[in-house]
Formats: sequence, structure tokens, C-alpha cells
Amino acid sequence: MLDFISPINILNQDLISIIRQDAAQAEKNSKLTKKQLNIVADQKWLKLLVPSTLGGSQTSLPDLLALEEALAYAYGSIGWYVTSCAGASWFTGFVKPEIAQNLLLEDKFCIAASGSISGTARLVKNKYIINGQWQFATGINDATALAFSCFLVDKDGANILNDASEPIVISFLIPKSQATIYNTWNAMGLKATGSHGFELNKAEVPANHSFSIQSPVQNGALYAYPMLQLNEATLAINLCGMAMRFMELCCDVINNRQTSEIGAYENREYLEETFNKMAQRLLSARQKLYYAVDMSWQVCVANKVIRPSVIYNVSTASNLCVNVIRECVSTLYPYCGLKSVDKDCEINRVLRDILTAGQHPVLLGDGSLQ
Repeated sequence: MLDFISPINILNQDLISIIRQDAAQAEKNSKLTKKQLNIVADQKWLKLLVPSTLGGSQTSLPDLLALEEALAYAYGSIGWYVTSCAGASWFTGFVKPEIAQNLLLEDKFCIAASGSISGTARLVKNKYIINGQWQFATGINDATALAFSCFLVDKDGANILNDASEPIVISFLIPKSQATIYNTWNAMGLKATGSHGFELNKAEVPANHSFSIQSPVQNGALYAYPMLQLNEATLAINLCGMAMRFMELCCDVINNRQTSEIGAYENREYLEETFNKMAQRLLSARQKLYYAVDMSWQVCVANKVIRPSVIYNVSTASNLCVNVIRECVSTLYPYCGLKSVDKDCEINRVLRDILTAGQHPVLLGDGSLQ
């Protein structure tokens, strides 16, 4: 008898049950259900990274990871949705407080963000004229605001360069009402995240809606922490949560197969050893990620400069964790039987979520320092 006990106990079991009960409907509708969204709103999960001075939680990074992992464990799409939209709210620590406050007052506040640099912005007096298209903004249908980055151009449309002769990139936080949304999200996994694209066409944006992640306006370690490693860690921990659920389901499937089916396993002992080996590798990689993040966070909280080796450890641990998860899935899924290829089966959904989330460009490292 195989056994895999998830170490996740952050979420109330009743919440996990409600979230999972609605998962099939969310998949069918390609968006989170009203019940799931109400839970997100009631728990104020979309304000996890909003400054406390603006009514947010300003959550520590280690606590944030624990919650996001638990959400992804409950249901991949809700974990990814909260991670992405709460992550976008991090930018409220970089814009002028009055701008952030106005956006936060919106009913059912939610920020969707695109991680790609696209489009152009031209400064005309005290406003920017913005044109372009951005892909994959998770939660955009529910969003009240958008965060994105584009290239700064002159009146002729040419890129304006910095002192290093590189194009200047400028970021914005604006009301969603200025954008046109395109329903382009047709991925095999994370179907309920609604990660569609958007377009801005000659949008006039006041200059005070621009910001730079190099210049936080709010105090605290959260807004001093490097954006790349923040993204790497939070996205990797999402895959950890999904992988925890995959391992549980995989264990159940293997244990519940009929004796006649087990005849396909010429060496049952080998299968158990393989499962246990993968489980230990996953738990070890996960522990290393939490340790690397915790160490870097402690340094950041102490207002010290984070040494490259410390912050790179977060990148290394994040990418290593993702690669171990890929290995776990590819090694164990073939033993899960024909039932697991049913797209309505939970283990199939979790597998598709893992494969989709793993395609995020931030998670395509090899897990080693360069």
C-alpha cells in the first residue's frame, strides 16, 4: 500500500471542499464560479500584497508562498488566479498612493497584469498615448484595473534609449475600462483562470499612472524584494501545490487498481520504490525552495543588501523544484491507467494544469546557477 500525506494544512478543509466541488463547473465555463470568486473576495486574497497603509495585508513572502501553495493544491486554476492577481496588486506599492487608493475603492477590486513588454507609450505634455496588444493577463474578465509595461517612444515612433543605449521600458497601472479584451485563452490547463489578452488603441493615460519597480513609494521589505525572484518563487510554489495533489491522486489510483490490472506490474516493489523516490525528491525540492526564500526574506527585512548568491539561490531552488515536478509527472503518470486520460477526471485536470503552468517563461530555467 502506497502512502502520500500532503503537508499542506493552511486552508480550512471546508474551503478546500467548496473550491473543489465547483472545479468541474469552472472548467466547463472556462472561468471561476461565483461561489469560488466569493471565497476569494471574502478572504481578501487579492489584497495580499497591497500596502497596509492602503488597507491591504502586505503579507510576508514566506506566508504568501504557504497560502498560494495551499490554493493551488485545492484547485490549480484558483491558485494561479490568486497568485497572478494578488501579484499584480504588488504594483500598488509603486504608484502614487492617491492613484492606488482610487483603484482600490473599485467594487470587487482586481488587477490583471501581463508580464510581456509590448506596445508603445509616447509622452504628450502630462499624459501618455499608448498603443499595443498584451497577452495572457490572468483574471482579466474580473479585473477592475490593468498593469502592463511598454516601450517609451518619441513623436516619430522610435524607441527612446537610456544611457546604456537600451530601449526605455515604462510601466502603467490603469482602469480596465480603457482596454479592449480579447478572449484568446484556449489552453489545455488552468482553463478557469481566464488568462486572455487585451489591447489599447490611442489610450490617453495620465502621467501619474506610470511607475517603475526600481522606485517603490511604499516602505517595507515586500516592495524592496526583487521582482524576478518574487515571480519565480510564487509561480514555482503553485506547481508545488498542484504536484502535491497529483501525488495524492496518483497514489490513490495505483492503490485502487484491481488485482487483475496489477498483473501489468511485473514488479510491484519497483513501482512502490519509484513512487517513494519521486515523493521524497519533491518534498526535498520544496523544502529547499522554502528555505531559500526564507533566507532571502530575512535579509531583506533586515534592510540589508541581498547578496547575489542569496537571491540567486531563490532562482535556483525555484527552477529545480519545477524540474523535479516535471520528472515526477512524467515518471508516474504512465502508471495511472486509462481512467486518468479522461479529461473530466481530477488527476487529468491536475496534470494539464501542471503542464500549462510549467510553460510560463519565468520557469524555464534548468535549476542551476549560470
